[in-house]
Amino acid sequence: MPYRPEDDEIPNPLRPGLRAESAPEPCAVVVFGASGDLAHRKLIPALYNLAVGAHLPAAFGVVGVAKSEYSDDQFRADMREAVGKFSRTKPIDEDIWADFAAGLRYSPGSFDDPQTFVRLKGKLEELDRARATRGNRLFYFATPPSTFPTLLTQLKSAGLINPPSDPAFTRVVIEKPFGRDLASARALNRLVLETCDERQVFRIDHYLGKETVQNLLVFRFGNSIFEPIWNRKYVDHVEITAGEELGIESRGRYYEEAGILRDMIQNHVLQLVCLTAMEPPVAFDADAVRDEKIKVLRAIETFDTPEEVMRNVVLGQYTAGSVAGTDVPGYQEEKDVAKGSRTPTFVALKLNIHSWRWDGVPFYLRSGKRLPKRATEVAIHFSPLPHSLFGDGRTQPNVLVIRVQPEEGIALRFSAKVPGERYRPRTVSMDFRYGTTFGSASPEAYERLLLDALRGDQTLFTRKDEVEAAWKIVGNILKVTESGEFPPPYSYEAGTWGPQAADQLMAQDGRAWRRL
Repeated sequence: MPYRPEDDEIPNPLRPGLRAESAPEPCAVVVFGASGDLAHRKLIPALYNLAVGAHLPAAFGVVGVAKSEYSDDQFRADMREAVGKFSRTKPIDEDIWADFAAGLRYSPGSFDDPQTFVRLKGKLEELDRARATRGNRLFYFATPPSTFPTLLTQLKSAGLINPPSDPAFTRVVIEKPFGRDLASARALNRLVLETCDERQVFRIDHYLGKETVQNLLVFRFGNSIFEPIWNRKYVDHVEITAGEELGIESRGRYYEEAGILRDMIQNHVLQLVCLTAMEPPVAFDADAVRDEKIKVLRAIETFDTPEEVMRNVVLGQYTAGSVAGTDVPGYQEEKDVAKGSRTPTFVALKLNIHSWRWDGVPFYLRSGKRLPKRATEVAIHFSPLPHSLFGDGRTQPNVLVIRVQPEEGIALRFSAKVPGERYRPRTVSMDFRYGTTFGSASPEAYERLLLDALRGDQTLFTRKDEVEAAWKIVGNILKVTESGEFPPPYSYEAGTWGPQAADQLMAQDGRAWRRL
């Protein structure tokens, strides 16, 4: 029987006491960097889609802040074009857009100019009067990381951050990357907590807004058949892939400073590790879930010597090749990339988690640009049979695959008998797909996370100690790989699954990467 929303009488376990139809309190959202790509492609379309789904309060508005000189009407026209192009719901519903656009305002100015925040304060007071937003504020930093300290300091100086005890709430959403190493992350956290309370801070990682990532929690802790075998006794190894067809696009300057370890491993991929390896939380609330995630990060073995990094980490950089039938340049031919650059665009690494559940089970992670396809998945490889009844090599170990993107779903690989007189096993797959089962497109990750921030639910956002623990793991690797003594990244042709050394990383343990 097809899924029907009216059949779902149980509140979402990730939101105790909140049902899907509950709307947040009245609020004004301030988007710093409103003229940028993130606001156009993701944030404003996500807020519009929340309005389409009746998830926003009636008393709601948005103030965009950037250097560009827009009037309110010009900003509305620009955002309508962005929504028409990037929204997942098309065409634009004119009635909904009219009400949504009535709450759009714009306040130009430089972030290092105190007068920008004086004007912003006036704009927000005007919005309070026009839209009854009651002084509630959500500030979204859709800006380069270098601006975060300035924004926090200016907001505090302008009196725009209320204490948590104030009846009108203030919340701050900070984009990744949160720092570029452990020292800078700690410094930024100190500043954050000088200007805000931890309960007001939402460090966003959009991977946590993806339906399949969230479903890891429900799948693991809502089904009794999997939890007893989710451990070192039954699992041989875990493989996590986060691959992209795209290169660096127009982000050469950013990527030269970041590289794949900062861009993907420190945040997205380690979050997938945490959700896969964590223990059941005592409750589904923000602190209980995040308490268990931090335990995983603290249990991950860190690499303290160059020899350990060399043994467990493989870096790569793409050269010219072909992706999906299209010729593409190599990394060093991309705009704003230095000739002779040693910045990695691919990484494969092996991690060990020293915990009661996972000790001795290797976690193999890989992530890269210009791979053959866009694919993010978690694959749980169960232990092989101790003895095969049907001939050597005829039965393969069971594999459970959680596909994060693109075709969100879960597949279980197991052996079945081929019809006929003889016992001939063959590997088959039991496949669950979100689109097929639920019959509608999943909300965009930013829709889910923005709604959670508006509701004040921090479950899918990272906490101070979580960010710092992840940086400690990655920072130890960076300290070695960014030294002059570490060899340059291996070359791999665009459109392939990385350098041969990545295959050897698993082959030395008698294993191989899944074919995607």
